[in-house]
Amino acid sequence: MSVVALSGGIGGAKLALGLYRVLPPGELIVVANTGDDFEHLGLSISPDIDTLLYTLARIDNPETGWGRRNETWTFMAALETLGGETWFKLGDGDLATHVERSRRLAGETLSEITDDFRCRLGISAQLLPMSNDRVRTRLLSEEGWLDFQDYFVRRRAAPVVRKIVYAGAERAQVNPDFLAALAQNDLDAVVICPSNPFLSIDPILSVPGVRDALRACRAPVVGVSPIIGGKAVKGPTAKIMAELGLPVDAAAVARHYEDFLDVLITDGGDAREVEGIGIQVTSSNTLMLTIEDREALARAVLAAADRGF
Repeated sequence: MSVVALSGGIGGAKLALGLYRVLPPGELIVVANTGDDFEHLGLSISPDIDTLLYTLARIDNPETGWGRRNETWTFMAALETLGGETWFKLGDGDLATHVERSRRLAGETLSEITDDFRCRLGISAQLLPMSNDRVRTRLLSEEGWLDFQDYFVRRRAAPVVRKIVYAGAERAQVNPDFLAALAQNDLDAVVICPSNPFLSIDPILSVPGVRDALRACRAPVVGVSPIIGGKAVKGPTAKIMAELGLPVDAAAVARHYEDFLDVLITDGGDAREVEGIGIQVTSSNTLMLTIEDREALARAVLAAADRGF
């Protein structure tokens, strides 16, 4: 069973791992958001790609959901002593990823580097950046325009969001391997992971050609709602929805993807909210607290796709 999954960081990576564990080796392609990417301390940092790399390689930090397991922090301590910026935490092992990526970007694409990293980490799934071109998520807040990491990490998502843009998306070229995967005749499912629709999935959708390819895709497109009972499991999804004037429910998620979505998986009673929108809906436990939860939700997603909604 061949599957393409669109994912951001922590929440999406949980389902990506579930899919990775239940699918045969080599049958999963994960497309990663790069709208969060930024340059910091002279390094090129790709937070969502790295979270997916560490999660699929099972070297992620299970307590934070980001960074590497058993990380040490000598670099950050030394940087603080020297008066450097410490608002964005870079562990010693994680730092090696950014240093090597930054070095190689002088002569290689982000896709080439990411593919080599995942091979070296023993990951059989393909991991594709959405584009090799620069796309940056920016947010208009009550305090003016903020770059994504300034909003999300430095300001801890506190400013009120009025508008979100994906700078550079209109000029970006979609990763050709992503388009080729969506056009496969033997593709069985496209999965929209339960990442933040506005900060993690929309940057991918903003690249020209992606939405058209999803609408033209022969395989069913199955999404998982990141909202459970009117709340987000993690992160500012619910906060942003409210600030943008949207209802904080699964129906709003369904409407956000309605031009290409075939079925939405919601948690428990949330399914009733989606009735009448024209998108099929099914219920499952979408709160992924354990590895068994991730695998069970992955199986529910694949079952929904297999039913041919």
